Amino acid sequence: NPYILATLLFGLGLGTTITFASSHWLLAWMGLEINTLAIIPLMAQHHHPRAVEATTKYFLTQATAAAMLLFASTTNAWLTGQWDIQQMSHPFPLTLITLALALKIGLAPMHTWLPEVLQGLDLTTGLVLSTWQKLAPFALLLQIQNVNPTILVTLGLASTLVGGWGGLNQTQLRKVLAYSSIAHLGWMILILQYSPSLTLLALLTYFVMTFSTFLVFKLNKSTSINALAISWTKAPILTSLTPLVLLSLGGLPPLTGFMPKWLILQELAKQDLAPLATLAALSALLSLYFYLRISYAMTLTMSPNNLTGVTPWRFSSPQLTLPLAITTTATISLL
Repeated sequence: NPYILATLLFGLGLGTTITFASSHWLLAWMGLEINTLAIIPLMAQHHHPRAVEATTKYFLTQATAAAMLLFASTTNAWLTGQWDIQQMSHPFPLTLITLALALKIGLAPMHTWLPEVLQGLDLTTGLVLSTWQKLAPFALLLQIQNVNPTILVTLGLASTLVGGWGGLNQTQLRKVLAYSSIAHLGWMILILQYSPSLTLLALLTYFVMTFSTFLVFKLNKSTSINALAISWTKAPILTSLTPLVLLSLGGLPPLTGFMPKWLILQELAKQDLAPLATLAALSALLSLYFYLRISYAMTLTMSPNNLTGVTPWRFSSPQLTLPLAITTTATISLL
């Protein structure tokens, strides 16, 4: 129903906007809650046991994270008499809130819900979950000052490594995208302390790249790596472009995805954190492996069946083509 859909999308926008605009912890918490409640019907709209299971998992983790956040902010008010987001000073609530927000966006080691949830959703809702739902917690993370840098660095490094290792043995595209999301968020958290503007740049480029990847898979109607082998029959032009999009996600030099990684490594080196930068760069190689694997499945393998008789060589849905064209171009050539 378009009215219900409009209401839910309005709720999503409202929740994020409230969190953006708030300087008081209660208001921020309320925005996060509205956000969660608005996306839950969208996730469960296909009455399929897997979708319902994913929705339940998502609801439980988000409720836990929100309760942690509320508890931490109340503790902070109790200890310091302050409700202001930027006036956080006590280390205990600070740590607790950082962990709560990490659970919200799915940073390692609080990441285990994300691949499971994403696997149960359709690609459109999955896209909303991977992009829009990250905005509000990130706005809060950017506003919190004087967090212990060790926590953020540990979370960031763990996420890049887990995002690399976890994606290696996956055959389902949505799980691969979930691990890719964890790895990208790890990069953003690594640099959060030293250069918030770089975090925002990484977030923005990640959004653009994820958008085009999800739209490509939606257009191919493929959710596993095996299904990609016949994508050349559905959209040959797209199939030749997709490896570039995937390698951009992996962060290879002439493509857009290289830019945030390059600047982040440079900034880490400036901060005398060369070992950290080296570890992060090596963990990016893990992610690169599974992007290469998907590219290989799409472009360098022929399907065993004879499919030339059933080649629908045209775009199936015109409303996808414009956003796809824009985001794909941006993903490949923004550098």
